[in-house]
Order: sequence, then C-alpha cells, then structure tokens
Amino acid sequence: MDEAGARRREEGAGEGRSGLSLRALDTDVSLTSSAYAALREAIMGMRIYDAGTDLRLDERRLAEDLGISRTPVREALLRLEHEGLVRTVPRKGVYAVRKTKAEIIEIITVSAALESMGARLATERASEEELSSLRGMFAAFSGDRARAHLDEYSEANLRFHQRVVEMSHSGLLISLVEGLQVHMRAIRGRTIGEGDRVSRSIVDHLHIVEALEARDAALAESLVRDHALHLAAHVAEHVNYLD
Repeated sequence: MDEAGARRREEGAGEGRSGLSLRALDTDVSLTSSAYAALREAIMGMRIYDAGTDLRLDERRLAEDLGISRTPVREALLRLEHEGLVRTVPRKGVYAVRKTKAEIIEIITVSAALESMGARLATERASEEELSSLRGMFAAFSGDRARAHLDEYSEANLRFHQRVVEMSHSGLLISLVEGLQVHMRAIRGRTIGEGDRVSRSIVDHLHIVEALEARDAALAESLVRDHALHLAAHVAEHVNYLD
C-alpha cells in the first residue's frame, strides 16, 4: 500500500466502521481468492444480529484495508453474494445479509438433520483420540466461568459443533453443514447468553460426548438433533429482533 493509502487507512480507523476486522493480504496468492477468504472469514465474525451493527460493506475501504485494488474485492463480493452472505442494493451498496426469523429457523432445522447424522457417523468412524478431545474443549468452563467469559464459551460452542461433524469423516456432509453454519454462526453467538442457554448448552454437550464415547449411534444422533431443535424453538419464541 502506498503512503497516501496508509494515511487514509489510519485516518479512517476512528470513523464509523462496519464490524469487519481485516488484515492486508499476501499478494503472492490469487488476489480474488485471498480477498474472498478474508472477507468471508470477517463477515462470519461479524455480530450481524446485534443492534446497531453497520452491515454496509464499503468496497473502497475494504480494498484499502486489504492492501489491494478494488477489482479483486468486487469479484470476491460477487462470489459471496452467490453464497448468500452479502447482497447488493441498487444505488446504495453492498450489505452483509441478516436472515429473517423464518429463514434462521429453517436453516437450524436442516442443520439439525445433518449434524445428527454427523454424530451417528462419528460413533462409527471417529478415533478414540478424536472423541477424547471433545471433553477438553469445555474443561475450562465449569461453574459460572462460561457466563463470565461468554465470548470464549461461544467460540468453544461453535468449535464443538464443527468438530463433531468433522469426526464423521464425510467430506460431503462436512461441506453441507459448513454452508449452513455460515448463516448459523452469528445467531448461535447472539443467543448463547440468553436465558439459561449457557447452562443448558454445557449439560447437552456433556451428554453428547458421553454418547459418542459409548459409541451409541442412536443416542448421539438423537441428542445432537434435539440440541439443535432447542435452538430453533428458542429463536421462534424469544428472538423477536429478527421479526
């Protein structure tokens, strides 16, 4: 980035910004692919469902933050639009997509079916080492520590769901769930601190781990499905900010 670009970036750091956190790209890799990966990761990390989050993505500023020209940024945004992560509003710009309540509930319901199958396959295919690693993910969140460190627990919660599916060792299943998790990540993070969801989450996860360790396919499948459907029920009853 030239000196003027760096100065503009520094001057703009204190201005109103979207929730994106970006770093300059390695120009030795395809710029469009690198921009796509960086923007996708940043959008998934946005607090999309928090009140006041700026969903608008300024193409010029994104290019400056990434240290590249606007062309690969534009191409990356088109790819993200095809995935449903962003949308272009004529004469206004590009925005990160905030799903409706009905859309979120449908996504959670479909994900429940896929994740539960992932758990069933994990009981058959995961190694003992893989299964034992699940317990360690929540060892640090006993007592009230999960609520006191909600952001950390939220990340552990997301990694847990991802890890269970990965242990299915089914590339297609992993890919399908990942496509849905893109849209579920923000709502899971937003709702984990509501009501008694943290305490219930920890209990549910421990029961799931026990079923997986026992290689009880039917129970693991049922527990993972019910755990996800509890989230859908919570969204339907309590998440009025999506209406």
